[in-house]
Amino acid sequence: MGVGLHRPGVVGALLPAVLGVLTFLPLGLLGNPSEGGEPAGSALLQRVKRGWVWNQFFVLEEYTGLEPLYIGKLHSDMDKGDGSIKYILTGEGAGSTFTIDDSTGDIHAIQRLDREVKSQYVLRAQARNRLTDRPLEPESEFIVKIQDINDNEPRFLDGPYRATVPEMSKIGTSVIQLTATDADDPTYGNSARVVYSILDGQPYFSVDAKTGVVRVSLADMDRETREDYTVVIQAKDMGGQLGGLAGTTTVNITLSDINDNPPMFDQRLYQMSVPESAPVGSVVGRIWAKDKDIGVNAEMRYSIIDGDGRDTFDISTDPTNLFGIITVKKSLNFEEKPSYTLKVEGANTHLDAGLRHRGPFTDVTIVHVSVEDVDEPPLFDAPAYYVELKEDAEVGTVVKNVSARDPDAANNTVRYSIERSSDPEKYFYIEITSGSLMTVRSLDREENSWHNITVLAMEMNNPTQISSVSVAVRVLDVNDNPPSLTDYLEMSVCEQTKAGMVIQTVTAVDPDEPRGGQHFSYSLAPEAVNNPNFTLRDNQDNTASILTRRGGWSKHDQSVFYLPIVISDGEQPVKSSTSLLTIYVCSCNHEGYIMSCSAEAYSLPASISRGALIAILACIFVLLVMILLMLSLRTHRKKPYLCDEEENVHENIVRYDDEGGGEEDTEAFDIAAMWNPREAHHHHPSKLRQDMLPEIESLSRYVPQACVMGGGGGGGDSNVHGYVLAKLLEADVDPCAPPYDSLQTYAYEGEGSVAESLSSLQSGTSNTDHEYDYLNDWGPRFKKLAEMYGWTESKDENGIQ
Repeated sequence: MGVGLHRPGVVGALLPAVLGVLTFLPLGLLGNPSEGGEPAGSALLQRVKRGWVWNQFFVLEEYTGLEPLYIGKLHSDMDKGDGSIKYILTGEGAGSTFTIDDSTGDIHAIQRLDREVKSQYVLRAQARNRLTDRPLEPESEFIVKIQDINDNEPRFLDGPYRATVPEMSKIGTSVIQLTATDADDPTYGNSARVVYSILDGQPYFSVDAKTGVVRVSLADMDRETREDYTVVIQAKDMGGQLGGLAGTTTVNITLSDINDNPPMFDQRLYQMSVPESAPVGSVVGRIWAKDKDIGVNAEMRYSIIDGDGRDTFDISTDPTNLFGIITVKKSLNFEEKPSYTLKVEGANTHLDAGLRHRGPFTDVTIVHVSVEDVDEPPLFDAPAYYVELKEDAEVGTVVKNVSARDPDAANNTVRYSIERSSDPEKYFYIEITSGSLMTVRSLDREENSWHNITVLAMEMNNPTQISSVSVAVRVLDVNDNPPSLTDYLEMSVCEQTKAGMVIQTVTAVDPDEPRGGQHFSYSLAPEAVNNPNFTLRDNQDNTASILTRRGGWSKHDQSVFYLPIVISDGEQPVKSSTSLLTIYVCSCNHEGYIMSCSAEAYSLPASISRGALIAILACIFVLLVMILLMLSLRTHRKKPYLCDEEENVHENIVRYDDEGGGEEDTEAFDIAAMWNPREAHHHHPSKLRQDMLPEIESLSRYVPQACVMGGGGGGGDSNVHGYVLAKLLEADVDPCAPPYDSLQTYAYEGEGSVAESLSSLQSGTSNTDHEYDYLNDWGPRFKKLAEMYGWTESKDENGIQ
């Protein structure tokens, strides 16, 4: 059996050793195939010789021809060429990538092969009887290997790249290592053998051809001159030979900073100015020692190393650690020193030990500070004043001479005054030109022991420049107040108190405050020294005891005693006062508790407990409530039966309160009841008016009873007339009804009355004299009128009230 493998002419010339390789392995056959289609199981098993077998085929990738690529031919020794044998191909790519002619056994590739996608295919082949489809030989496996060609260029998968290298680096310093990958087969030929080269970036950098390491190739590269570089690196396969494929990438290289530059001030001399009124800590100016380096290599530290202002000014570094800030350290005064000179040094804080040979990394400059003159307020010769003055100092006494001056060179005149809010009661006055502070009122330590005066100083030529100072005046004590008893001006003595017993201990107070303390002495007034009832004992501790000289007290004999006591202080001049003690004689129980005293204003007996006192007050309160309730009920019971004035205003009659003494109520008389005379009611005759005695009779007694009671018959006028008279009679005898005046009453008054009309209506038309002797016949009620008019010959009727 033989297998033929046919290649194209070009491929056969390149690979002569591979194209003709075919291995034949003799194998024993199991038996001859049955003829006539008989089943194999009916024949005896025999060894048969295998007709063909193969191992692998080789084919180049990336075939670009128009016809299918011929790979090889399968042929069995049992094939007689009559078409009775059919070749079958199975496995990877069978039918899609590879096809076989089942009659001839020719194998072709119908798709483009790429080794970088798949480097080999495993296929299986078998020869079968075309009619019976019975395998003529066992299935055999073979491999189709795809051979590589240089169809992939090297690639930098991580590019472009960024790298950093310190400035001033030495030649050969490694910057970065690059690696290019080639997808071709590294085990076959030179397709994957890569060589590196630099296309752009020389002469600053270079690259190792084999390893791809980028290195510094130029010494002393300075970041301050050029910081960024762009380097182009190429990778080429086929060992760099002609015809090889190449790929490139970019490397951006930055030089990092090192401290290789010393600082340098941009000015050799700085001119600054500051007002003399600038407070401590205020900023004067800023200086800067420039450094070409960046970051920490440019950070500075400033210091004043010399100059006459090193104690007056200070310097510090700002938060960026780049600038020096000059500030005021002490108060400035233009008149004392108008300018200062500072010698300032700036130095790097981070030094590179390997670069110290480049020189000192410091620089020095001069700062000249001018102090500007400012119009300042007057300046007192002391920050505050303290004065002590006795309270008996005469008015006009000079307390203190304050002094202020203008600190400016102009030395303007200063005027003085007192801030009125500090001396609202105007105890003091200050002389406007000399500054002499004096008193204008008498001082009293007991009223105000301290005076805090604020004195103002103002420049004459500039009133806006004002300063102030505090003058504390302490008023010293003078013994100008007598002592007096603090309490116990009233006390008591029990009737059973014996002679020689202390009934009270008294103390005194003095508004004065002597430095040695109070020393009071007590004695009885001269007129009470020989007092037989009480005596006084000075306890020598600023207290005194009141003692009895006798026993047998009785409040019935004498209930109150008076004892004058003289209290003197121990200061010069000595002051004294007399206090009068009132001593009550009281009844006490056997335990000495006071039961009662003759003086009503004295305190309650000590034996009455708090609970008893509360009970007594509660009873008094209940009694008051009951009395108020009874008065309220009585008032409601006495309310007259009157209609509301607002219900029928047109029925109200004009009120008069000028008819005679005794009429105290001026309420209008409601005649609404006159529309129905039957509603009139009579009160019990026993009920009398409260404003008249029972024996006093009214004018109604002169009214005939027939007229009063005869309201049943007659005309309308007579009915009204009778009803009015009845109401008058009822009002006279009703003790609960106040007196009334009504116009209707005056209209009918006079008929049947001995006094005739008392109304003042139409009295202006009569000038006749009247006789008033008949007033004596009217009874006690008109006694006053009789006395007023009885002894006068004539009076105008309008004068009767």
